[in-house]
Amino acid sequence: MTVRSILEGKGHQVVSVEPGTTLSAAVKILSERHIGSVLVMNGTRIDGILSERDVVRALDERGAGALDEPVSAAMTRKVVSCRLSDTLAYLMEVMTSERFRHLPVVEGDRLVGLVSIGDVVKLRVQEYEAEQEALRDYIKTA
Repeated sequence: MTVRSILEGKGHQVVSVEPGTTLSAAVKILSERHIGSVLVMNGTRIDGILSERDVVRALDERGAGALDEPVSAAMTRKVVSCRLSDTLAYLMEVMTSERFRHLPVVEGDRLVGLVSIGDVVKLRVQEYEAEQEALRDYIKTA
């Protein structure tokens, strides 16, 4: 299974904000949409990613005043991405070793989606269930 499989099931929609968006506005988006991160986009270029972890870190370091700052002051600048052809095993390895829960999906220089650890786990569970069903069917017909 690949990243393409995930996006075929969940879609290609990505929630993003501009670098000058206030942290409080970004927090509102995270809360309203029940998501854990937003991409920080400057036009079509990914400038960073803002996760719940980044928000907590900013609040701890700078207090409530951080909410009035731009997301560019709190975001993670080093954004690791993946491609449509990357496997679930690769995603699990990267997400675990780098401690990321969200990866943008980029093909060439174009953003095509965003995958989360929840998306990966969901697809892996579906794979295991399909394998179990196939084994049950095999045993019944043997």
